[in-house]
Amino acid sequence: MAHVIAADKCVACGCCKDACPAEAISDGDVYKIDPEKCVDCGACAATCPNGAISQG
Repeated sequence: MAHVIAADKCVACGCCKDACPAEAISDGDVYKIDPEKCVDCGACAATCPNGAISQG
């Protein structure tokens, strides 16, 4: 199952996007993970400084 980003914790710092090997994260005011592209590796969650990413 794809990871998800909690909008209330995301500060759009870009760490998760830079860490994603599948390029599944799009930027904006709040970043979003495309579940079709996500390979569920957890790299984004491991790098998020705010703990905003969890397994969906």
